[in-house]
Order: sequence, then C-alpha cells, then structure tokens
Amino acid sequence: MSIKRLLTAIIGLPIIILICIFGNKYIVDVLIALVAIISLREYFKATSKEIKPISWIGYLLAACISLIHVVNLEIILIFLCIAIPSLLLILFLHIIISDMKINLKDVAFSFLGILYIISFTVFIPLIYGLDGSKTVGIVSDGNLESYTSTAISGKYLIWILVLTTWGSDIFAYLIGRYFGKHKFSKVSPNKTIEGCTAGIVGAIIITLIYTFCINKFAGLNLSYLAMGIIGFILSIIGQIGDFAASTIKRYFDIKDFGNAFPGHGGFIDRIDSVIFTAPFAFCLFLFVL
Repeated sequence: MSIKRLLTAIIGLPIIILICIFGNKYIVDVLIALVAIISLREYFKATSKEIKPISWIGYLLAACISLIHVVNLEIILIFLCIAIPSLLLILFLHIIISDMKINLKDVAFSFLGILYIISFTVFIPLIYGLDGSKTVGIVSDGNLESYTSTAISGKYLIWILVLTTWGSDIFAYLIGRYFGKHKFSKVSPNKTIEGCTAGIVGAIIITLIYTFCINKFAGLNLSYLAMGIIGFILSIIGQIGDFAASTIKRYFDIKDFGNAFPGHGGFIDRIDSVIFTAPFAFCLFLFVL
C-alpha cells in the first residue's frame, strides 16, 4: 500500500467516523447528495470522450437525495414510481429537441450513469435514517394488524455496510497482492481468486467482530449466524460492484474516475463497492434483523 493511499485512509476514515457518530440523518442526506453530484460529474467527465452526456437531470436528481427525510413519505413513494419513466421521457426528448444531435448512445450511457450512481447511493441515507423500530404485520381473527417491534438503529447498521465492503476490499487487496496467483477475470486483471476469497472471509470476520462489539457495548442481541450470512452476501455483492466500476473504466479506457483521493482515485473509485451493496443491505436489514 503506497504512502498516498495510507495517508488518504488515515485522514478520510476519522472524518467518516465523526460524521456517522455525531451527525444526524439530515446532515448525512446532504453529504450523500454532494457525493452523488461529484460522482456523477466524474462519470460524465469519463464518458464525455465518446458521448454527449445529458448531465443536468442527473445533478437535479442527485440533489433531491438531500430531501429524503424532509419531504413527506407519500410524496417520495409517488416520485419513485414515476422516476424512471420520467427520466427516460426527458432523455428521449433530448433526441427529439436536438434533432438527432443527441443520439441513442448518449441517452443510454446517461441513463446508465444516473441509475448507477443515484439509485444505489440513495440507499445509504435510507439505511442511516432507520429509526430503530420496525412495523410487523400479523393476522389476528382474520384481520391484518400491525405492531412496532424494537430493531437496530441505522447508526449501527451503516457501519455494517461500510465495514463489510471496505473490510472485504482490504483483505482482498492484501492477500491478492502477496499470495494471489490465479487471475479471476479480464475485467480487472489485478484481481485474483485468492484475493476475492480472502475478501469474503475477511468481511465475515469483521462483521462478526463488529456484531460482538455492539452486542456487548450497545446492549443488542444480534444473531451471529444471521450477521455472518449478511457479511458473506454483502462481500460478494460488493466485489461485483467493484467489477462493475472496472467494466465502465475499461470500456472508456481510463485508470480512475478522478483524482480526488491521492492514491485511491476519485469518489466512484472509493464508493463503488459501498453503493452497489447499499440497496441489498437495506433489504437484508429490514427483513433479516
């Protein structure tokens, strides 16, 4: 690991810890919206060599992430129902209005980038904003009733997402670099089977250690089996997310999406695993924990 990578990690990790511990869901919403905007800018800049990206709608939707816990839930649900059809409508309108100066390839890659960044990133503040209660439906005398049960707060859950994905990356990097011999895929030539396997094992270990800590010091009673399975699943998904980012970079022939973090690349290079994992983590947290 280079000095630049190490210094970036030393400086960046405490900032994330402070925000997650002392921040609130509104601050996190705004920060994630800014991250989404910057990430979209990196994506559009990377793709602009071959296409004419339609960026303004992406930036607008990214900014809306900051309103997740401000706007009424019913309005958000309605918005989500029409978001993708409306996005496609607006993108195809550009082809019509521009008289084919904007083409299908421009629309396709703009649509991919907006979905890739926003529809994944939005689940990070949703996880953080979980309030520690869960409404459970039951059937009593033929009628559907509901009650609220105690569940784990989003301030704890967000660390499962972060530690699992980053822990998997670190284990995969270290073991792959020093012991990896069998290449995994041409999509990312530096990744090895040994590294990917170590990433899964490392994610499970870190998840179980974290589970022990919050069970002991936060008075929780999370199942080690359930948490181990979650760590296993999230590690695999996170590694697929890493390959997904590598696929885009290989297609556009770039090494990194940006240089915001010396030795680490841009924002997308740092969050590719986390954002890819976030929606699946959200579902697992809701239905398993």
